[in-house]
Amino acid sequence: MPGETLNAPPPLRSASATEGTLPRHLLYSIFARIGGSGLDTDAFETLRASYGGGFLGKAIAYDNRQKEIPASLIHSLRWHPVRLISFFDRPYYYGAKKKYLDWIASRHLATGRYDLFHSWSGDCLRSLRVAKQRGIPSIVEIPTWHRDGGKNKVIRRKIADSASTSRGLERWKARLLVERKRFIEEYQLADLLLVLSERAAHTFRVRGFPEEKLFYLPRGVDVERFKPGDRPAKFRAVFAGALIKRKGIQHVLEAWHRLNLPDAELWLVGHVHEEAKPFLKQFWRDNIRVVGFVRHPENYLNRGTVHVFPSQWEGSAKVTYEAAACALPQITTREAGDVVRDGVEGIIVKPGNVDAIAAALRHLHGHPEIVQQMGSAARRRVVENFTWDHFRTRLLGAYEMAMRMAR
Repeated sequence: MPGETLNAPPPLRSASATEGTLPRHLLYSIFARIGGSGLDTDAFETLRASYGGGFLGKAIAYDNRQKEIPASLIHSLRWHPVRLISFFDRPYYYGAKKKYLDWIASRHLATGRYDLFHSWSGDCLRSLRVAKQRGIPSIVEIPTWHRDGGKNKVIRRKIADSASTSRGLERWKARLLVERKRFIEEYQLADLLLVLSERAAHTFRVRGFPEEKLFYLPRGVDVERFKPGDRPAKFRAVFAGALIKRKGIQHVLEAWHRLNLPDAELWLVGHVHEEAKPFLKQFWRDNIRVVGFVRHPENYLNRGTVHVFPSQWEGSAKVTYEAAACALPQITTREAGDVVRDGVEGIIVKPGNVDAIAAALRHLHGHPEIVQQMGSAARRRVVENFTWDHFRTRLLGAYEMAMRMAR
């Protein structure tokens, strides 16, 4: 499968099989909460691995919303002083929060009680410098791709440059921004980079990063929460995710508008951003239902026929795991991650290819037997490869590798 050109996922092992190769005291920091949805779930599952292994020293996060891991092991920044500038525009406020998190983590590392540091790109430059000085091995998780591999650098550069040429408050605000050079230095300082997909790994390879510095760590899914439901009587395509151009909502709407499929409907499950509204107006059909943001997407995914998600840029989209667990074939892109194999669990299209999206929808609409086959294969794939148990086992493998590299 994609990603196996990196390290193959390690087999499930008992704690005794890894004894002596794991750290004694891990410091973990993340610009998120522990427990919840999205990235908060990733953080919680990460800590379950280290807490279960008996080596979680401390986690630093912006809140704690779970009860399984003792609060004494989590340094919550919920009442942080950066709140005083919460009225700043998001890039400045978020930049300040990231740098405050980094400052706190660096102070923890300086105490000398930790022997492994794990954080996220954009959140840990100061901490990585301290880790390097103290000989502490470090892991940086990459939520998407290499900083130059997908984002629009021009927009970010213009913001920074225009602010840096002004005076007073604006010049001070400019120092709050998380700039490209911060990411680049973090990549270099880290001992191991965790990448979520083969596409993400490629963006590092083409910039000369050695294979041994890249560790393949796809996400997981709760296969008890996300599971097949009753199939609808009509063909129901579901798009789940924020309605933004980066995730391809405009291409889904245009393809749907072209087709005019009989006895079919399109559900849009996710927050409707302003940039999507013109496309909703332009390509509207009466068989489109805008559900909006929901806290339990499984209740909509498991009532669909197919999931259509032609994202242009992701690390490894969690919704692709969730849709597969609900036994939905998917029309998606390689840029969305490695869950779907073309022709097996769904149909892979190129980002922005409206003709291909429309053709895939038409094909699945006309072949319910293929929908059934792909849906069964999708459910089987996540159960066998992408549960949270698989994720935690792979993560322990990354920790082992980082510790060995430091010897």
